[in-house]
Amino acid sequence: MAEPAELPEPDRIEGAPHPRETLALIGHRAAEAAFLDAYTSGRLHHAWLITGPQGVGKATLAWRIARFLRATPTVGPAGLFGTPPAPATLDIDPEHPVVRQSRALAEPGIFLLRRGPRDKPNEDKLAAEILVKEVRRMRGFFGLTVVDGGRRVVIVDAADEMNPQAANALLKSLEEPPAGTVFLLVSHQPSRLLPTIRSRCRELRLAPLAAPDLARALEAAGTPPGPDAAALGALAGGSVGAALRLAHLDGLTTYRDLIRIFTGAPDYDRLRAIQLANASAGIGNAPKLDLAIRLIELFLARLAASGVGRPPEVEAAPGEAALIARLAPGPDAARAWASLHQTLSARAAHGRAVNLDPAALILDMVFRINETASTWGR
Repeated sequence: MAEPAELPEPDRIEGAPHPRETLALIGHRAAEAAFLDAYTSGRLHHAWLITGPQGVGKATLAWRIARFLRATPTVGPAGLFGTPPAPATLDIDPEHPVVRQSRALAEPGIFLLRRGPRDKPNEDKLAAEILVKEVRRMRGFFGLTVVDGGRRVVIVDAADEMNPQAANALLKSLEEPPAGTVFLLVSHQPSRLLPTIRSRCRELRLAPLAAPDLARALEAAGTPPGPDAAALGALAGGSVGAALRLAHLDGLTTYRDLIRIFTGAPDYDRLRAIQLANASAGIGNAPKLDLAIRLIELFLARLAASGVGRPPEVEAAPGEAALIARLAPGPDAARAWASLHQTLSARAAHGRAVNLDPAALILDMVFRINETASTWGR
């Protein structure tokens, strides 16, 4: 079985720096200020739940906090020159050893709890969940001595991915936290966590990024948004992670093709539909399949919202505004599209779980959208 270091990182977006390699956090000053206030006032909670949509910077904030706690000495009695001033930022010197060591996952005071290898022998793949064996590794971390005597930090990314056994094992550590330890739980869907875990954490909620902040974040990640920044931001929903995936997989082109498929609905463009389905087929095209499903779901969500008087503020593809207005003229249409969104999302999740042919899965979704359009698109 491959060692964890040899497996792909579950929390890395291809073509983008990992959150632990990203020193700056854009657009979340309130969350940073709330943590600093707790730190400087001596009310530092032992567990923090960092929540918000996926890809908005939660893991980046967790690593910033972890580096800050490791690099900032605990305040003791006032010395010859008095008590040092309270820190006003989570920034630390980029040349600090903690920065270098954390990038290499070699910082002795930071433990990263995330998905590791599967339990099956001779299968070098990531587990679909965080398994209890990973939590047991964390307990070994608590038994080690930190040379500088500073705080220990545990980052759980993402806490939503823990299976029940792992969640219960982590809960024991939250209930009786080791001295000098701070837990940072990254969560995209906190409602999926045990209520007892949520109750033992203080929450820091991160909101989707505004368009200017999203553009700055993309620039910092090495992917300037260019002239399509508005459309990219509209489809990404304020998520840097989503915007990076769209950019690297040419998601704007895929969404434009999707709009063209249904421009004449219920007389949909069959050839374009087949091309979209074929682009998602094959083992190597799994990211393309995920993207196509995500964009179909997003299209349905934009239809449903428009039907209840909330049309998209930004047209994400030429002709999208007119198509959405025609297919979602009112609340009844909105309910139909919302129901179809729920149905197709469930079918897609099931199809991927049982390894249904990707092309067939995409074509089925297209056919069902076209059927619904036959009611509202005339």
